[in-house]
Amino acid sequence: REEWLKPQTKNSLESLAQNGTQHVQVICPGFSVDCLETLEEIDEENRGYFMEAGGKEFSYIPALNDRDDHIQALSSIIAQQL
Repeated sequence: REEWLKPQTKNSLESLAQNGTQHVQVICPGFSVDCLETLEEIDEENRGYFMEAGGKEFSYIPALNDRDDHIQALSSIIAQQL
């Protein structure tokens, strides 16, 4: 079984806050739509870790989800492969 990538998000956010970073914006580029992992683990849990470590503002940037431009881009990529 392969090990997860490091450093873990939790550790990075805590370190940033402890070293004076007050504001962070977090995005999950590996996800084209939000799911329980992005909404609960990244937005909720990691927000808490950052704030408890002294951070002031945590902004989660949502995935593209069902935005029209996202659907059009995916459709274009698929059409090119057919």
